[in-house]
Amino acid sequence: MLILLGMMSLNSFSQNVIDSTSIQLKKPIVRLVIKDLITGDSSKKELNFLTKKYNLLENKVVLKDSVINNLNSQINNFKSILNTKNSQLDLSYDLNDKLNLEIKKQRFKNKLTAGAGAVVAIAAILLVK
Repeated sequence: MLILLGMMSLNSFSQNVIDSTSIQLKKPIVRLVIKDLITGDSSKKELNFLTKKYNLLENKVVLKDSVINNLNSQINNFKSILNTKNSQLDLSYDLNDKLNLEIKKQRFKNKLTAGAGAVVAIAAILLVK
């Protein structure tokens, strides 16, 4: 007969309790108990591993969401910059058109005043003769 209850588990109740009474189990039952303890310990390790993996995946999702939000913010900023540049370009075209119109008006005035000066000069020559 073997007395091995709890020898394989690190956190087993039987390891923490000091008792003078002992339980004697038959060999097949002891093997089953040891097998259950080993299975329980490996299940705890697997649960720990899966919990850590789950937490890492959650952190990845949070990080990806942060990156997506950052990229969306950049896209909105670029759209705003593009709209501002388009409005500046439209304003530039408008000012260019107005300036061309003013230049044409000024050229016409200059021709008129030059023509008027020539008329005055001809009139003065005719009057002097």
